[in-house]
Amino acid sequence: MVQKTIMGTHVPALLWTDNVETKCIEQIVALASLPFAAHHVAIMPDAHTGYGMPIGGVLATRGVIIPNAVGVDIGCGMCAMRTSLKASELERKDITTVMGHIRKTIPLGNLHHKKAQDEALLPEGDISALPKLSVLKLAMQKDIGTLGGGNHFIEIQKDTASDDVWVMIHSGSRGVGGRVAQHYIDLAQQLCARWYSEVDRSLAFLPLDDQAGQNYLAEMTYCMEFALANRSVMMEHIKDGFRAIRPEVEFDPIINIPHNYAAKETHFGEEVMVHRKGATRALAGETGIIPGSMGSKSYIVEGLGNPLSFMSCSHGAGRRLSRSEAFDTLNLKEECQRMDEMGIIHGLRKDALDEAPSAYKDIEHVLSLENDLVRPVIELTPLASVKG
Repeated sequence: MVQKTIMGTHVPALLWTDNVETKCIEQIVALASLPFAAHHVAIMPDAHTGYGMPIGGVLATRGVIIPNAVGVDIGCGMCAMRTSLKASELERKDITTVMGHIRKTIPLGNLHHKKAQDEALLPEGDISALPKLSVLKLAMQKDIGTLGGGNHFIEIQKDTASDDVWVMIHSGSRGVGGRVAQHYIDLAQQLCARWYSEVDRSLAFLPLDDQAGQNYLAEMTYCMEFALANRSVMMEHIKDGFRAIRPEVEFDPIINIPHNYAAKETHFGEEVMVHRKGATRALAGETGIIPGSMGSKSYIVEGLGNPLSFMSCSHGAGRRLSRSEAFDTLNLKEECQRMDEMGIIHGLRKDALDEAPSAYKDIEHVLSLENDLVRPVIELTPLASVKG
């Protein structure tokens, strides 16, 4: 439920969160003061400070698109897949075998494939006329099927009710999406400076009736498709890992849900450009994914189609500590011990302490704040986790 309303100079902001840091509040007010903001701004319960726009923010605009309201990892999102296996049937060595296959076949962190992968793995579409993507084809062929760093992860999980084994991936468009995003962020800032726009540089915009705006929309859309293709290729490698231990295993279709993108949608009687940055769509009856942090539960959810949130929900638990705060205050031994006691196979390192469970908000509390946005359907607990 809406916990708080904050007024900007143009529209109000509705907050589904009860705890937001001062910097994030400032960003919310800035969004609600944009002259092209439509109706209101919606802030999800996992919200925290981002660049320009909070992570966990939903912004509808009239006539413009804002590259930084999508973010640098265009199309970043979640994929989840149920297998025919039961967790009780698997021994620890089975899971470690699958994890070993994942580490062998999927480049992690900032690693890429040394050789270009098959062009057929890329999304269909002619990118020759697009200013940035047209020169990134080779980069895409080396990025496809790679996890990335930061909070990206691959997890083997089990349904707490049925004991079904699931696989979940969090990843995006890799360096390709980042380069496309930065190109248009820079261009938007240059154009806004030329127009003497008073909008903050971090929220620089591109008009949708301008060629630059149309180019960004086309390249962003392709990057979203590339991000899905990237996750799908990784899922195929993971399937092979399971087949190595259980040749008879079967897999359900992949559930895919992006959380960094913009799309034309109709809300409150008008067509607007809805930006979701660290937020996912939650149409009535739509299946979604809300992951917890490493070492905590994740959920498959059903959207309730709440119009006040622009039919959106959180994309995860959301950060409780900034990355620097996590490194300064968390203890690696204690974080590892917590996951070891839960029986989770993991490889948490000191340089990834900012991704430890204690760096994130409690997923149960986050879900309780958005019970008017989604309904939890399946509760998943981690068996093994790989961070980028």
